[in-house]
Amino acid sequence: MKFTAPEEYGLRCILQVARSAPSGSLTIPELSQQESLTPAYVAKLMSILRRAGLVESIRGQKGGYQLARPAEEISVAEVLTALGGHLYSKDFCSTHSGSGSNCVHLGDCSIRSVLSGVERLVQNVLAQCKLSDLLRTEESMAVWVQGRVDSAPVPIEIESRIRLDG
Repeated sequence: MKFTAPEEYGLRCILQVARSAPSGSLTIPELSQQESLTPAYVAKLMSILRRAGLVESIRGQKGGYQLARPAEEISVAEVLTALGGHLYSKDFCSTHSGSGSNCVHLGDCSIRSVLSGVERLVQNVLAQCKLSDLLRTEESMAVWVQGRVDSAPVPIEIESRIRLDG
């Protein structure tokens, strides 16, 4: 479970495009300069985002990339899924580094249940978070995130343990 470089940099690039909206578009050289990335890497990320229908490429002298929909309609979950997938994918257990062809816990794995639950919670927050939300200041975004985390349902057994320990 990790946030990959393409996910981070692709999200940063699409945020730059969102900042230029609704009136403008950004070129690959502009995005490259703003994010201190190579033009080839930015081109690769923007191509992925274009194929996912999140940005549009505009040809001509005032060309570049612009959002395919308003920033209020594009979730962070959509962007990250296009760029790389999920923190914990369902096919995680099909890749096994042990000596057998399958993991010995394939039939009954409590770890898989925890990681699947974490994935659902993360995806829920990311689906609620729109690109327009990420245009806020860091302090304002921290308050937004805290509100989502505090309102997430906590299983009763964990909640009672938190009260006992805390």
